[in-house]
Amino acid sequence: MKTKYMSRREFLLMAGLAGGSVILSACGSKGTQTTPQAADVSSSEPTAAAPPAERVALEFLGEPGGSDWREEEKAKFEDANPNIEWIQVEQAEGVSRLEQLLSLVAAGTPPDCARVESDVYRTFCKDELLLSLDTYIASDPEMSKPDYWIQPQEADRCSFEGQWYGIGSCWVAPHFYYNKALFEELNIAPPSNDPDEAWEWEEFLNIARQLTVDVNGKHPNEAGFDVDSVERWGVYWPTWWIPLHAAVQSNGVDWVDPVSQKIVLDTPEAMEAIQRIADLTLVHHVAPSSASFESLGMGEAEFLETKKVALYNTGSWALNWLWEIEGGLGTGVLPKMKRPATDMQAHLVTIVKDTKYPDEAWQLIRFLSSPWFQERYCQNGLWLPSQSALMTDEAIANWCVPPEHPDGYNLIVTEYTAKYGHYLTMPVGYAKANETALTPVFDQIWIGDAQAADVLPAAVAEANGVMEEERARP
Repeated sequence: MKTKYMSRREFLLMAGLAGGSVILSACGSKGTQTTPQAADVSSSEPTAAAPPAERVALEFLGEPGGSDWREEEKAKFEDANPNIEWIQVEQAEGVSRLEQLLSLVAAGTPPDCARVESDVYRTFCKDELLLSLDTYIASDPEMSKPDYWIQPQEADRCSFEGQWYGIGSCWVAPHFYYNKALFEELNIAPPSNDPDEAWEWEEFLNIARQLTVDVNGKHPNEAGFDVDSVERWGVYWPTWWIPLHAAVQSNGVDWVDPVSQKIVLDTPEAMEAIQRIADLTLVHHVAPSSASFESLGMGEAEFLETKKVALYNTGSWALNWLWEIEGGLGTGVLPKMKRPATDMQAHLVTIVKDTKYPDEAWQLIRFLSSPWFQERYCQNGLWLPSQSALMTDEAIANWCVPPEHPDGYNLIVTEYTAKYGHYLTMPVGYAKANETALTPVFDQIWIGDAQAADVLPAAVAEANGVMEEERARP
């Protein structure tokens, strides 16, 4: 479903005219405001305080992590904060979280906290939907430490006009997955987890050709290769923004200029990187098109287990379900163009500005930003840490362990992501600009109807114009 973009003022007016019957209601009731004791987020066993006369019910919109441990997490938080009840507000079907949050704000029943994706985070900040966290962080004895988070990526992610309005839940990053049995069978050395040993782009193409084979045993560089009857693809490189951003950064340039906050995908290096990803399918025939790939109706595990794909580029989160594949799972860094690079991304946890209970809401955000909360999702392969406490040798030895994490995966954490990861800052209006200006030309590039260098300059100019309009609107 496409999001309809409008100003907060327009939405509030629309909601007021439409009436309460069409507005999504918030769950539960709320008690009187109290000032809680601070929970020790660095401790595994927070000390419970005496419960107050009346509890505050705090609502969180969207999953801040997963759901497997929700009851345990809820109990731990409420034991440490007995004056607060954590109420989970699930995302409604058929609407984006943006639309749902605006609906709740317009109805006068906003959630206290919300999960916010990075493509709309700065738009939310600009529209004054979120509460600044600077005062809370500055007065917090743990989180005010300059080395609490992995920097500078966390500041890049959270800062808007000099203030933090959210805290990243974790980091995730794309890299390669492969079936170890396949590479042993073919006697081909797999990619390394060490970015210092990343394949050069041409080396990667040669290996991808060796890995790609049609039903007659032909490879793409051999006469008679049948691209319409491929038995095994050498690589799958998705064409959505996270794996694509990794490629652009690997060619030495940004997606968005950090100073001007303009999209700069019209640079020669960015257009070359994008075209190289398209040419994996269109020219080198070592990768399927996204459309044909999706039509097979298989998941990552099936593609790897059946050896239909040799190298699968997807996010670090996929460890959560891929570690069990038959044949054994291996991981490796992506190939480099000019430098090793990957994308670093994840949603943010925020306090909604219209909450009646900002102090209590901060206690929940603080809990969700604790090493205790994050470590469990790192251990099960869903997340990578964003907190320095989880990046020590001792901490990594506790959570980066088998069976979820293959041998050598610690290098993905400490060397690849931490040193070569790049956060894609999405300015105000980015989601609208991407949908209206960039996506249509990307679609042309992926199917071969246009070259990146021919269509991206005009699309980038249009996208930057859309963002400028969004920044200027009241």
